[in-house]
Amino acid sequence: MTPETPVLRTERLDFLPYRPEHEDNFVALLRDEEVCRWMGQDLVPEPRLRELFRAILTDVYPERRFDVWGLWLEGRYVGHAEVKPTGNVDGHELVTALLPAYWGRGLGGEVVRGLLRHAADDLGLTEAYGMVGAENTASLAMCRRLGFRHVRDVVGDDGSVTKLLVIPTREPE
Repeated sequence: MTPETPVLRTERLDFLPYRPEHEDNFVALLRDEEVCRWMGQDLVPEPRLRELFRAILTDVYPERRFDVWGLWLEGRYVGHAEVKPTGNVDGHELVTALLPAYWGRGLGGEVVRGLLRHAADDLGLTEAYGMVGAENTASLAMCRRLGFRHVRDVVGDDGSVTKLLVIPTREPE
């Protein structure tokens, strides 16, 4: 079954629904210690990541649970993006992760702007949320530049703090 998640494009990036041959890319991204650290998650065992990837293909896409993409720059896999319902508030969360080799190039902001356009134009959302670790100063600075505002801090069972942020999906007129 073909996923209904649309192909999106920004100035430099292609957002492509995952296909079976993308599994190793997905696993490598989420096995990267720096990526996991800044996403505020523990390093997940590879077999579990492979199960998660297969669930995207066999469950998330066919049941239209949420939109999820691999991110590609000039034909090279550079990261992952999602727009999905969040359990933290009544709304949708933007999720992005880039391979460290592509950090600092403005791609994170480009991904978020592409997701916001999709959220507004295709999903009819008026706002979207982000969850950023309190220590992830680079991502927090990017979110401020894009216009996110702080809603509240979410404290994990381990005492870690994540910033819940919100942004309108369209620029105010």
